[in-house]
Amino acid sequence: MARIASLVDAVGELVRDGDMVALEGFTHLIPVAAGQEIIRQRKRDLTLVRMTPDIVYDQLIGAGCARKLIFSWGGNPGVGSLHRFRDAVQQAWPAALDIEEHSHAGMANRYVAGASGLPFAVLRGYVGTDLPTVTDTIKPITCPFTGERLTAVPAINPDVTVIHAQRADRTGNVQLWGLLGVQKEAVLAARRSLVTVEEIVDELTPVPGAIVLPAWAVTAVAEVPGGAHPSYAQGYSERDNAYYEAWDAISRDRDTFTRWLDEHVYTGTTETV
Repeated sequence: MARIASLVDAVGELVRDGDMVALEGFTHLIPVAAGQEIIRQRKRDLTLVRMTPDIVYDQLIGAGCARKLIFSWGGNPGVGSLHRFRDAVQQAWPAALDIEEHSHAGMANRYVAGASGLPFAVLRGYVGTDLPTVTDTIKPITCPFTGERLTAVPAINPDVTVIHAQRADRTGNVQLWGLLGVQKEAVLAARRSLVTVEEIVDELTPVPGAIVLPAWAVTAVAEVPGGAHPSYAQGYSERDNAYYEAWDAISRDRDTFTRWLDEHVYTGTTETV
């Protein structure tokens, strides 16, 4: 059953050095505040998982939290490259970063397999790409019924999944709506889970298109208003486009990035860039 905790305590307890950690959210509801708390607590040797790593993963990688990234696309949405990610891959700064690249469909199916308690997923995919030649976790498989040649990918079961949502009630049931990604599957696939929310309420009122993660599927809930910033939380906040634009210049230079970490993360002040 989910418990209510502070973000500091939840990250300190649930995210451990060497863990596989998934921070999911698609376009909005990205758990940026939680990612920065992971940096602040100087977690190390993490295998980071995310379908679309963007600036919070750039920050985690640049801060030296990661040893490996499992993903299907990476970039600063609408702006360009992730420069701390590039520096880690190309120059091993601040440390070497292993990468495991999949397609979106492959990553989504891996989460579904993990949530379903299955060892792998099967899909029609990767045909005509070079990914099977460079990614060891993509394997051909033959259907035992039709003889069709398909592709198998292993389940993803994170040690901890972190997501952001709009609301939770006081018993830990979580409600989220809007443009959804694989948050539900990522939570159900994980051994532990942390959900940051805009607010904790007495009762979850119905919202069209909303889904509810039951309290039994969540380890901890932390109330963190604005916890998705600079991404948006539908019904609560808008996307901070200026932040994404400013990040490009900050992340290009190691010294500028390091100063930004000192001023805006390690001090606990994360509202601006």
